[in-house]
Amino acid sequence: MNATLLAVALCLASAATYAAAAVAQERLARRGTARSATALLADHAWWWSAGLNAAAALLHAAALRYGPLTLVQPLGALTLVAAVPLGAHGAGRRVAATEWRGTLATVVGLGLLLLPASGPAPDDTLTLAEALAVSGTTAGVIMLLTVRRDTRSGLRHATASGLASAAASALTQTVAVAAGRGGALLSFRVVAVALLVVVFAVGGLLLSQRAYRGGLGAPLAVVNLANPLAAAAIGMVLLGERLQGGPLGLLLAVAGALAAARGVLLLTRTAPAAVPAAAPAMSHAAA
Repeated sequence: MNATLLAVALCLASAATYAAAAVAQERLARRGTARSATALLADHAWWWSAGLNAAAALLHAAALRYGPLTLVQPLGALTLVAAVPLGAHGAGRRVAATEWRGTLATVVGLGLLLLPASGPAPDDTLTLAEALAVSGTTAGVIMLLTVRRDTRSGLRHATASGLASAAASALTQTVAVAAGRGGALLSFRVVAVALLVVVFAVGGLLLSQRAYRGGLGAPLAVVNLANPLAAAAIGMVLLGERLQGGPLGLLLAVAGALAAARGVLLLTRTAPAAVPAAAPAMSHAAA
């Protein structure tokens, strides 16, 4: 199987797993039984969602070994597409017509984005200085987004989660490519970058848990917009990744981004149904 097809297949599996984890996290958040990190760690339901996130992250890391950030990250928006029917099923309702239109627009947009993004398997990696610069900049922006607490903080936490995930993906690609080279895997640079991956992956998980208190659609949509945009910026600025096809490729990418953004906006319009306090948070996550 060619590297691009393998990366896409791994992305699809990762998106489906992330979707199940997101639905589980959102149900747990709306139950209101886990309002602090300590309470989360004591809740077996949250550990189940964390396990799903970990499995999805491993699949995502494998995809980054075979595909560039500009290809892998946009496919993460399929998490939202998969989460819509899962969330509706968990809430005991049908998927609304607006949600189906949003799903179609998102898929079409992703298809247009993938055409110019499909490049060769990644070969460049971040230097330690670049990894530290990405980490420091991302951490600073996350702090600015989350320092205030108000009724709209959920979307800011979602943006922060998307940025943390993008940084983790960019750093993961350095570890994944180094792993494919054998001897470089245990170098100080790769070990240090791997530790940063853990920090941002866990941070992104906790930030998304906070964001889902206001529902699933809007926060997950924001995560899936912030993530690929930030990752693409890192890939193009520091890793030499480029869109394929020249001006036509750029036009397709812009059209795809607009279509995907329209789809995401449509997918945020359905209000979440109430979840009974006694309902088990994971009962539908594995469905």
